[in-house]
Amino acid sequence: MISRLATSFALAAGLSRATTAALRATAPGGGRRWERTNHAGRPVELYAGPATALAAGVAAGRVRPAAGFAVLAAGACGAYDDIAGAGDPRRGFRAHLSALRDGEVTSGAVKLFGIGAAGLIAGALLKERPVDKVLAGVVIAGAAHAVNLVDVRPGRAAGAVLALAAPGLLRGGPGAELAAAVTGTAAAVLPDDLGERAMIGDTGAHALGAMLGAAAVVCNGRAGLAAHAAAVVAAAVCGDRVSRWAAHSF
Repeated sequence: MISRLATSFALAAGLSRATTAALRATAPGGGRRWERTNHAGRPVELYAGPATALAAGVAAGRVRPAAGFAVLAAGACGAYDDIAGAGDPRRGFRAHLSALRDGEVTSGAVKLFGIGAAGLIAGALLKERPVDKVLAGVVIAGAAHAVNLVDVRPGRAAGAVLALAAPGLLRGGPGAELAAAVTGTAAAVLPDDLGERAMIGDTGAHALGAMLGAAAVVCNGRAGLAAHAAAVVAAAVCGDRVSRWAAHSF
């Protein structure tokens, strides 16, 4: 079992670093497209976002194809928001749902429903009983949004994933392999993220969160799923309030 965990960790970490290096070397669309200014006014690279999503998706798909689908879908929705939602001052679910009610489809709304649908599809494939399928979908989508909500400073999202994935490494089986893979992906990006040389954006944060949620789904039965679902919903609600407060405070 240890060799399987090591393989999952190494595959995810190595693929993340290799993809980042390849994107940096080629810079599709030009180097300026891959640069942003962070909260401290420093220039950072964006290569780590898609590299993280790709590495997480491939590593997760190797263990459970449905998990790989959820991770890649979450990363794609995050990428759409990173591109289409750049400069949009609205923060939090309520703001995007209010805009939708008024007839405006924001990138945040697309992301919210897209990740929700992907989570439910993956949950339906990973579990057998109807209730478990729904709970699994909530856990995967909720974890994806929860990790993104903590991505407000360098290293927060990757660091949170490393801490939350640690218990899954002790569970054994495919769930532990998924936990090892998400640990490898987060560990690979953390140094550059903390050093404010790169940022993972919504692309990477949502992918990491979906993979973390998938690991929890595979590791747990109904009671565990219910507990995780309650936790990610509570985290999303609290995070949404913090996001709206921050948006109105600065």
